[in-house]
Parts: sequence; C-alpha cells; structure tokens
Amino acid sequence: MASSVKLGSHNDYISQSQGCVVTMKGFKKQAPAVDSQVRIVSKKETAVSTDPVKVSLHDCLACSGCITTAETVMLEQQSTGELLSQLSASNKAVVVSLSPQSRASLAAYYGLTPLQAFKKLSGFLKSLGVKAVFDTSCSRDISLVESCAEFVERFREKKKFPILASSCPGWVCYAEKTHGDDVLPYISAVKSPQQVMGTILKRYVCKSLGLLPEDVYHVTIMPCYDKKLEAAREDFIFEVEGEGLTEGNKPQITEVDCVLTSGEILDLLQTRNVVFGELEEVPLDRVLTNVDEREHLYGVSGGSGGYAECIFRYASRELFGKEISGPLQFKTLRNADFREITLEVDGKQVLKFALVYGFRNIQNIVRQIKAGRCDYHFMEVMACPSGCLNGGGQIKPKKGQTAKELIQQLEGAYLNDVDVREPFENEIVKGLYKEWLGYPSSEKASQIMRTQYHVREKTVANFVSDW
Repeated sequence: MASSVKLGSHNDYISQSQGCVVTMKGFKKQAPAVDSQVRIVSKKETAVSTDPVKVSLHDCLACSGCITTAETVMLEQQSTGELLSQLSASNKAVVVSLSPQSRASLAAYYGLTPLQAFKKLSGFLKSLGVKAVFDTSCSRDISLVESCAEFVERFREKKKFPILASSCPGWVCYAEKTHGDDVLPYISAVKSPQQVMGTILKRYVCKSLGLLPEDVYHVTIMPCYDKKLEAAREDFIFEVEGEGLTEGNKPQITEVDCVLTSGEILDLLQTRNVVFGELEEVPLDRVLTNVDEREHLYGVSGGSGGYAECIFRYASRELFGKEISGPLQFKTLRNADFREITLEVDGKQVLKFALVYGFRNIQNIVRQIKAGRCDYHFMEVMACPSGCLNGGGQIKPKKGQTAKELIQQLEGAYLNDVDVREPFENEIVKGLYKEWLGYPSSEKASQIMRTQYHVREKTVANFVSDW
C-alpha cells in the first residue's frame, strides 16, 4: 500500500505561511530527479542514490502544508480513471456517495442550488452506468447520533476529557504519527460519515439492492484528498459472515473502494465537455439520502459536520435538562478558526466546547492536553483552516476570486434551500436503528460504527519536528 510521492499543483497551498513539519536538516538537494519524483540524500552519503524515495501512505502527516503531502498522493486505485474502468468492466454495481461539502462546491461553481447540483450530478453519473447516488448527510446523522451517545456516556462515567472529533483523517493521521498515546485516548471512537456510509451500504443496504457486499464498488466524493488515506486504512476492512464460509476463505470487504474529490469530479465533467447547467435533473435515490417528500434536502448546519453544535445541544438537554433553541453563539478567541461556547447552570460552567480548525490552532490545544491544562469537554478538530468547506480537494477559486471570497460563497451555498434538522429526527436513521442497530451505542452499533487508532511507527518521517 505504498505509493511514490509525486509533485502536484504548486498552487494547492491552504496556507502559504504553513511550513512542512518534516525538517530537511541533515539533508541536501541533489540534481533534479527524472519523472518528477522526489529524491532525498543524506550529507553523509558519498554516492548519489538512483532510486526514488518511497513513502507509504502513513508516512505522510497529511497536513496539507506542502506539495508533497497527502493532498497530492494520488493512488492509482482512487482516481476517475479507475471509476471509469469499473463502470466499463460491468462486473460490479457502482454506488456513489456525495458529501454535502462537495455538493456545495459544485453548486457554487455552477451557480446552482445544492439540490439542483445533486440532481444534475446524479443524472450524469447514472448516464455513465452508476447504479445509485446517495448523500453522506444521511450517514453523518448516524455519526452524530453515535457521537452524542458516546459523549454522554463518557461524561457520566467521568472519563478523560476533552473528546476530540475524529471525522478529519488529516488530523487523525497527524495525531497517530506525531503524538501517539498522549493524544489518541481523547479522540472519539465514532467513524466518520464517509466510513459510516460504507458500513451501512456494504453491511446492510446492499441486501435491499439485491447485491452481495463483494459485488458493490463504493465511491465517495469528498472535499479532501486525505479521505483517500482514510478509506485505505486497514481498520475499515471487514470479513463477510455467512453459511459455508470459514476462516481463511471469507471475502475481505473494503467499506469505501474509491474516493474522488470535488475538483476531480469537475475535471471529469470538463474532460467530457459536459455543460453541467444543461444536464437533466433526475429524481434522487431516497434509500440513503436526506431528501423529504417535497424534494427538500435536509441536514445539520455546520460546514464541518456540525459535531460541536449537535453534541452541545444534546448534552445540555440530556445531562442538565436545558433545551437550547435558535442558533448557537460561538465566541471567537485567538482567531476565526478558534471559537468556543459554554453552558452555565446556577452560575457554574458545566460544559465547554470549541471549534478548532487549522494546524496552527491544533498545535496549541495539543500542547494544552499534554500539559494537562485543557479544560474543554469537546473539540471539533479539523486540519483545514475554515474547516471542511475549505478542503484541499474542493474546486479552486475562479480567476479574480480570492480564497476568502470563495469560502464565503461556499458557506452561503452550503445551506441554500436546505432545511436544518436534528439527526435524531431523521426517519432513515430511526429506521436503521429499529431494523438493524437497535439503539445508539448498543453493542451492535458500537461494534460496527466505531473504530480504533494506532501509534504509527515513524519511518521516512523520523525527522518530524515536535509540534
């Protein structure tokens, strides 16, 4: 599962002031390598190596800070070419799951509502041979329900705080690689919406489609290249159980087979000279899509998943009997990417949550956790400044448009004509618990909707600075 690091676009920086965490001290540059492959040679070496450096997926910290991070590691198995190859092979049913952030990116680019963009993209993908197109707003609701249950459990059991959101693979990769056991016990065990969708689709819903798990090729469309890293984790491979299957001959099933970014989908559309605005708007597949009878999309607010807001409301209600209505007022602290909200009962602060976006802010909270000085109960942590709407895989600003202007446009497009609803009100989610999972945080739900994290042994990244 290794891939050579390749040079990508020199314009894909999220923050130009963000330096690479892999120090080059002790190394010197050699003559440019052929085929755009990076070569690193120690000063102590007398001969120049002719072999390109090989970096496994887990060697990269996925910080989005340089052109050789996970943002440009393009796995051959996760590309539009592989999608088209699977469609032409016709030996598997291709199912696509679209993230709300990517939906917003396409809507903003083409000047459409999220619903229009969703319907048109569904029509385009189905014209290629895709069997169904679903919405990860639905799987996100299950991830949120499980996260709420997890928080209340840990609060009542007086376990370690803060709980750190786990839906950002760039952040998780960084924590595993750089901080290990100092940070990993604090990270939520609940799977991300992408992996929850893969779990639901291949463990349960495929049966209603008349398919076996091994006959489904699952593609997700995401705002971030790091989601490719997440899909490739060994933790997200499961064995098929069934009659006649014994240890050793059970099919190994990957929850998500291929991850494409918003930008890659745009490239596919443009390569095929598709006039997106003229595409037919087809009916949406309702099995795993947050769309009601009136054809209205619905979901939670929050461009990065709404974890802090949803869990804060739930914990306030379940733990302290406080029903909070209306928008939550987060207070900006160090910068716009670090905001907090608190709940007071009888003059005493009982809950303290924060939004923490970008590695500059992540560094600070990690130091606080290591020093035992972090007094937050929950932190919605995202590697990208401005959160998931600003993911490295999103469609880039148009000519003359600044990054800040694009973010503002995406924030407006994200909930344009989308109803805001609590995940506990989602009828699809209710049905999945009633028919399959039992109840939030049940033994079955915990077994298949939660994961674990690992201390990653440093190899190429032995020279990582201590953040």
